[in-house]
Amino acid sequence: MLLDAEGLFIKVSGLTSEADTLFAIALGANAVGFDFGPTARQVSPTLAHDIIRRLPTSVATVGVFRNEMPERIVQITNTLGLSAAQLEGVMSKATLRYVAERVHTVIRVVPHHQEVYEYEAEPGVDYLQLPESDRHEDMLSCLNVYEDTLLLRPLIAAGLDESSVVGLVQNYDVWGVDVLGGIESEPGVKDPVKMGEFIANARWAYENATVPRRTWPVEGGEEPD
Repeated sequence: MLLDAEGLFIKVSGLTSEADTLFAIALGANAVGFDFGPTARQVSPTLAHDIIRRLPTSVATVGVFRNEMPERIVQITNTLGLSAAQLEGVMSKATLRYVAERVHTVIRVVPHHQEVYEYEAEPGVDYLQLPESDRHEDMLSCLNVYEDTLLLRPLIAAGLDESSVVGLVQNYDVWGVDVLGGIESEPGVKDPVKMGEFIANARWAYENATVPRRTWPVEGGEEPD
């Protein structure tokens, strides 16, 4: 199911505190992401619940899971009432479909950008996010995918910071952007200045785009169930 996002979808990921989360939303982010796997930014479902219950209903809440058991993904996503499950790492098609049948929305992070067309054909995938890493050079390797107008699944670009988001959003028809380490002072702690610049720059680039914007779902394609 497609998320309700007006304009550019801007997701701040790896949030670990209520203060950073609320500040991201106040600055203009319309989605927030919480890591539930064993990472430097991992949060417990209890902490995520305490933060989410204070958020406006218009904000999309995304649970990030890497190489996780499908039952746990479904349990956490539905118990917390998350808007979407973001699936990273190795995952069989059967597991992907199991999760997709039981949660509201699936964002599949593409392990290798060459595989984007394989996941594009998966009916349980609502959004594709790439690159999988948070490295700027990996984002640059995905530019040919971002400019492919034949893709029917909305694309979310990652591996960005407050500077690189401008050229990406202005010159490529991506549906959304995701930021993680590019605006942090340390893992899980957002730099308020960089976060403000990232969101402001992303919005400016979207409003001053050099490429036409598609309306999702793309005409000729089907909206995912």
